[in-house]
Amino acid sequence: QLQLVESGGGSVQPGGSLRLSCAASGFTLDYYTIGWFRQAPGKEREGVSCISTSGEFTYYADSVKGRFTISRDNAKNTVYLQMDSLNAEDTAVYSCAVDPQSCSSWFKNSRRYKDLEVWGRGTLVTVSS
Repeated sequence: QLQLVESGGGSVQPGGSLRLSCAASGFTLDYYTIGWFRQAPGKEREGVSCISTSGEFTYYADSVKGRFTISRDNAKNTVYLQMDSLNAEDTAVYSCAVDPQSCSSWFKNSRRYKDLEVWGRGTLVTVSS
């Protein structure tokens, strides 16, 4: 069974940091691009970041550029999202998803999100004072 499990969410004060993990089981991440997404209450799902199969190329939404860093450890079959300088607008459920296609083919096209091959169930991040 192909599965992605996110962890690392929680509550943090504005200006704080969290590191999310997305662990794969039942398949290897080596041949997949991996994206992080978030959805706040009442809002559309937003693509946050994407990383290429090699890890050489990364993509970020403008809203998180310079604050979030995506990375992958294929040996651990895990992808990470380091989130720094968090603010209230970052509050959302964060999910990861994988696809064999390149980030450039889907990350900026939200209509493609529903077609991504495997999705995790998400982890809640709350930024509040």
